[in-house]
Amino acid sequence: MSPERLLELLVDTDSVAGLAVTTLTIVLIAAAARLVAIALVRRRFADDQYRRYWSAKIVTYVIVTIALVALIALWAPLGGRLSVIIGFATAGVAFAMQEVIGALFGWVNILGGRIYTVGDRVEVAGVRGDVVDITPLRTTLFEIGSEPSASAGASTWVSARQPTGRMVTVSNKKTFTSPVFNYSAHLDWIWEEVVFAVSRDDDWQAAEAIVLEEMCADEPELRREGEAALTRLGERYLLSRSEVEPQTYVRVADGDVEIVGRFVTAVRGARRAKDRIVRRVLARFCEHSIALAYQTYSVAFDGDVAAARDAAQPAAHGPTSA
Repeated sequence: MSPERLLELLVDTDSVAGLAVTTLTIVLIAAAARLVAIALVRRRFADDQYRRYWSAKIVTYVIVTIALVALIALWAPLGGRLSVIIGFATAGVAFAMQEVIGALFGWVNILGGRIYTVGDRVEVAGVRGDVVDITPLRTTLFEIGSEPSASAGASTWVSARQPTGRMVTVSNKKTFTSPVFNYSAHLDWIWEEVVFAVSRDDDWQAAEAIVLEEMCADEPELRREGEAALTRLGERYLLSRSEVEPQTYVRVADGDVEIVGRFVTAVRGARRAKDRIVRRVLARFCEHSIALAYQTYSVAFDGDVAAARDAAQPAAHGPTSA
């Protein structure tokens, strides 16, 4: 096709061929403008990954919106001819795209309600992980594992809050139908617990003191940050005051003394903090000859098995005299 003919079609908005050429031109211009704008944004915010991410998203949405408005204005003259077809198709399209429409409103819910953003550690629709991408239809999570005490239905093979290596995509509609747990939106730390069971015959008071001392010695600066964060959060929500200082609780479980230690730690450092504390506590338990308690089980045989066992053993008494 000659350049002259292409230019004629580009300015011709009455024929279908002219509309098609103009539509293709608008799409190509929008794609090129997006590439240039994103390159400029990435250079401008090279040292700030969050601004770089969101600026690129905003640029994309703005350019797509402008292109859609231009296309609607271009094809508007044909609206009268297509009104009957559109009228019949609307109901079917609305039904078929209810999941897509729900996901779009979920996206508005995520951004408008500040439910989570890129970089947050969340759990949504039963999936736990770090948010790496949010699009109008779905959220992508970099999955982390579940605790050993999690439900048996957990589908991860990593028994701790460590990356599994899987990227999981969740529909934004799930923010309306499933609870969303955000571990790092307002507080970048959580309360964690360690549990030790000692025999009631050992010095459990000394064991409790050891657990408390080791928790207090771990990351004291984090508790000061926690106090400040709780103060800021209390200004926004009606929040009951919570203690950030380490605490211990004692209870009797299965005849043993169970010591539960509760402390504050960073969201992404919980496993390392528990590892440090448990190692130091175990070392000090050894120094003070405090043993951990283990559950024991007794197995009782039924009468037939016991009788067969007794018959196979020699008599406990000597032979009787005739």
